[in-house]
Amino acid sequence: RSATSRTGILSTEKLHTYRFNEDLFKRVNIVPDGKNHGLIFILDWSGSMGTVMGDTIKQLYNLIWFCKKVSIPFQVYAFTQEYRGDGHGYYGRDEKLSEHYEAKENLFLVDSRFSLMEFFTSDVSTKVLEEQMKNIWRVVAGLRSRTVYPFPIRLSLSGTPLNEALISLHKIIPSFQKKNKLQKVQCVVLTDGEANHIPCHKKVQRHWEDGPYLGSRGLHPLKDYLRNRKTGCTYKVPCAWFEFTSILLKDLKDTFPNVNFIGIRILESRDAKHFIRRYTGYSDPEPIIRDWTKNKSFSLKLTGYEKYFGISSNALSIDSEFEVKEDATKGQIKSAFVKSLKNKKINKKVLGEFVDLIV
Repeated sequence: RSATSRTGILSTEKLHTYRFNEDLFKRVNIVPDGKNHGLIFILDWSGSMGTVMGDTIKQLYNLIWFCKKVSIPFQVYAFTQEYRGDGHGYYGRDEKLSEHYEAKENLFLVDSRFSLMEFFTSDVSTKVLEEQMKNIWRVVAGLRSRTVYPFPIRLSLSGTPLNEALISLHKIIPSFQKKNKLQKVQCVVLTDGEANHIPCHKKVQRHWEDGPYLGSRGLHPLKDYLRNRKTGCTYKVPCAWFEFTSILLKDLKDTFPNVNFIGIRILESRDAKHFIRRYTGYSDPEPIIRDWTKNKSFSLKLTGYEKYFGISSNALSIDSEFEVKEDATKGQIKSAFVKSLKNKKINKKVLGEFVDLIV
């Protein structure tokens, strides 16, 4: 926001009005030192998201409405392995799928079925965006109960190519930043978990063939390192499967130091404590667990993300309507009002921390 201030210097253009004008000073516009922001959202479209997809979409829509309200450019992608099929007649496709890259020894092996589906973008009008949001909401409803809304079979939930999606950000972020002339980009990942290690290409000599065969092998946590050929940074392959995602996030942060990577995870109550202990260890997770018990949300650091938010799926699905009977007492009205605000408080707390990160 810009502000107008007096300079203390007389304006020669106003001196002739001195008899009826008390304001004869020059004014100056003060513009705060701000930055152009943009947001990229990555949505987990995997099968394990089935029980929390509706609640995750609610949280995503809150963030999209926030972006529209403050005129921040955004793009929303969902990762999947279903949209392209398997290239062998699956979903009626007989042609072989084109590869994403030229395979070479020691490069990551990215499945040809991997896709990023662009669900929403700020490039369209408000009317078109609302229609798109309604369509995806119908698809999510159909995923839970196919008798309500039918949906395209290629939008079925799939595996979890989260790590492949993070690798794709090396191309998406600079393109998005250049297109919208942005100074600051934020990347938000909405997921219910991490993915396994990605294998790499490996040449092997099979005894029944004359030339070498380009196969694949898994990464060894004690022997292998990851190297970014552009930045020159190297990273030791971690032992724990979920830490592989953290390594890819660290690589992204080293490549794009001005980009914040934020994780949002919608959790069912039975999964929360296990998830917290995974990243905090078993030494002292109790303060965060207490925060979860009280507020049904928490935020973690040291996970690869700038912040990793955990939100209760049960809390998001609470009915927040304010309804009372005509003859309700003051106590009943107060109780109903407090109950209606419970869900809003959780969203306000998380979205408040989220806004602090991107401002």
